[in-house]
Amino acid sequence: MKHQLDFEKPITELQNKLNDLRNHPEKHSLGISFDEEIQVIERKLEETRRQIFLNLTPWQRVQLARHPRRPYSLDYVQKIFTDFQELHGDRLFAEDRAMIGGFARLGEHRVMVIGTQKGRDTKENIIRNFGSAHPEGYRKALRLMRLAHKFGLPIITLIDTAGAYPGVAAEERHIAEAIAVNLREMTLLEVPIIAAVIGEGGSGGALGIGVADRVLILENAYYSVISPEGCAQILWKDRANTAKAAAALKITANDLLSLKLVDEIVPEPLGGAHTDIGGTAANLKSHLLKHLAEILALPVEARLQQRYAKFRAHGHFTEAAGNDSQMKAPRNQEIPVSA
Repeated sequence: MKHQLDFEKPITELQNKLNDLRNHPEKHSLGISFDEEIQVIERKLEETRRQIFLNLTPWQRVQLARHPRRPYSLDYVQKIFTDFQELHGDRLFAEDRAMIGGFARLGEHRVMVIGTQKGRDTKENIIRNFGSAHPEGYRKALRLMRLAHKFGLPIITLIDTAGAYPGVAAEERHIAEAIAVNLREMTLLEVPIIAAVIGEGGSGGALGIGVADRVLILENAYYSVISPEGCAQILWKDRANTAKAAAALKITANDLLSLKLVDEIVPEPLGGAHTDIGGTAANLKSHLLKHLAEILALPVEARLQQRYAKFRAHGHFTEAAGNDSQMKAPRNQEIPVSA
């Protein structure tokens, strides 16, 4: 199996044995039917697949979210939306290919769709900057959102990035300011906004297009203030603790839903979105349409108040009684914002 993850090895071994038995029965024994043995292996394969994928650890879900065959934003745009017309440039500095966006139709609705885009191979990843946008990417996204606001179009954002680009050039062009402006402006846009985390939701790079009326997340996606590797390096000074960090960060879809940081989980096929891209896209489309209908039914003022209250409610903490010298450190929930 190409791009096999470590925990998928038992599945791959059974699948290879099954394929060998089906394609070359003469190698095993002459004149014997292998139908019964094939059925036994098929049942064992299905049981093994269910046992593995229904009991994934947080770190294993992060690995699935990063799977190189996982569908990216443009894959979903192709399968969910129609009449997509991509728009380019931030009208200030340059075109950022890590951020895509344009006019499209979602069912009967005209919308503006925006998303972060990774590459499939080395050449495309260089063009897409591995899905990590520069400041001009976020300024392009804001330009498109303001255009949607002007024409009264709902905004759909697809989030799949390890984070905004952290290089010197991005700092020189004020990446933090670009993201901060997006956060402020997205709270004020009067049109409906739906964000969907389809893979990686890394820090402020994800939140820069993630302030929305509804935030959806695919079952095996994650949303985090920092990568598990970065967290392990900071807390334990050793990336060998990455799996422990992934569990501690509470970054999986179920954890985020319980913390009320996302609004709904979009189911994926057993084995991940890449095993059935069409089915995953159909699930995501139905969820987008359902939430869009609910948001459109709200008056603008109520919509803006709910959006503001939604994000103000993130990050509960407790304080101990006493003077400042006796205060305990706040106990914060993990919040997907840039450090």
